[in-house]
Amino acid sequence: MALLYTEEQKELIKAVRDVAENQIKPHVAAADEAGKTPDELWKYGFDLGLHLVEIPEEFGGLGLDYETCAMMFEELAKVDAAYADTFVTNFVAFRNIHLKGTPEQAQHFVDMTIDNGFAAFCLTEANAGSDVAGMKSTAVLDGDEYVLNGTKTFITNGSIASIYAIFAKTDPEARGHGITAFLVDRDTPGLSAGAHENKMGFRLSDTTEVIMDNVRVPKSAVIGQPGEGMSIALNALNLSRAFISTLGVGIMQRALDEAVAYAQQRKQFGKRLIDFQMVQSLLADMAIKTEASRVMVNNCMRLMDKGDLVRGEGAIVKTFVTDSMQEVTSNAVQVFGGYGFSKDYPVEKLMRDSKVFQIFEGTNQIQRMTIAKNLDAEYRQG
Repeated sequence: MALLYTEEQKELIKAVRDVAENQIKPHVAAADEAGKTPDELWKYGFDLGLHLVEIPEEFGGLGLDYETCAMMFEELAKVDAAYADTFVTNFVAFRNIHLKGTPEQAQHFVDMTIDNGFAAFCLTEANAGSDVAGMKSTAVLDGDEYVLNGTKTFITNGSIASIYAIFAKTDPEARGHGITAFLVDRDTPGLSAGAHENKMGFRLSDTTEVIMDNVRVPKSAVIGQPGEGMSIALNALNLSRAFISTLGVGIMQRALDEAVAYAQQRKQFGKRLIDFQMVQSLLADMAIKTEASRVMVNNCMRLMDKGDLVRGEGAIVKTFVTDSMQEVTSNAVQVFGGYGFSKDYPVEKLMRDSKVFQIFEGTNQIQRMTIAKNLDAEYRQG
């Protein structure tokens, strides 16, 4: 491990590790096969307070810094990153309120989630993924209320959330400048979860449509100001895509752990696999990418703890880590050979789970565009 941990961080990591290994891990294979996490399995994460770690103390949370939170979720992701992401998504939603919302909205969010509740971040639509400004969902002002209509897709926690951060157009002609953010309770009439996605990987995560059919919310549900929604969402995503990379590091570390252990005990031609130079090369590359990714994530978390929105740094970290994951998990399968392709061994699942990281929180192609635009601006100024 390349990082230096405080005693408190070591204790928190150990607490997560013990619960993950002993309580959650035995159920992961069955949940992956079913494509759904049993409701009773969430209690272990709630008992650890994972839904509160990033919430400021003034609102009833634990108020931990990003650096420490990332370390804890990396540990959980070693057992299952989709399970970890279910809790992380609470903060993906909360960051929008933390950036631009009111104290009353923040407290309401916590009140809705503190008693074992999840949250959802509802931005993506069927024809508006990377092109956020192309969303079709609308919010029309009617007296003192907004009326929301539309369908969101690929929404994490879509059917299990207690509260939703939803983005819709209050001015359809203004494209990105006409999007507004809303805080919406689960039991609001007209709000429902749609189709559940049958995914290749990341199957312990609840992913559904979220449907709005004449959903009425008061003006006080607006996060920030009308028309600020796209700016709010993108700034929150800058933080979130950097943070989500820590789950990638967890997957990579698990892949390395499994591959080394297998290479040490598996013999071919009378020698351990780990004694073959080509296998050594695979494992070394895995270790290099994993350690480099961990250090990059940690540095980004420290910047975030100082108040930086990490627009450029987050894009770099997310792209490097999630691209590296593909190599690391593929190498793990290669070390296992034919067994790596079998569901009887864990590395095939790690490979399936890793692919979505290049897609969600902004595709890596979009991240490269962001990085290049930042370089263009930086060098023109310099």
